[in-house]
Amino acid sequence: MSKARNTTQEERLQIVQECLASDKNYVEIAKKYKVSYQQVRTWTLRYIELGESGLEDRRGRRKKDQTPRTELEKAQIEIKKLKHQLYMAEMERDLLKKLNELERRDLWDK
Repeated sequence: MSKARNTTQEERLQIVQECLASDKNYVEIAKKYKVSYQQVRTWTLRYIELGESGLEDRRGRRKKDQTPRTELEKAQIEIKKLKHQLYMAEMERDLLKKLNELERRDLWDK
């Protein structure tokens, strides 16, 4: 298996536009640009679904300046934030309960 070739967003856009112009001839475009058939197909499908933003390289951790591409992605980000806030609130509550219990024990022992 050969090593994948790095591409820029502009290059991916050019590949997709040429693929759409040639009536989705993935094999020919993949050979011409020396990328895999599957990658050309994936880029094309994402471009059709999400437009140019679908071709962005979004691997790794989410960067704070990235904007969500779809309403679903926006909702998933919001859910993740709210779950984290709930987790932190529960941790704070449990810590305060434990502190209260320890203070009562200390008073009882005296």
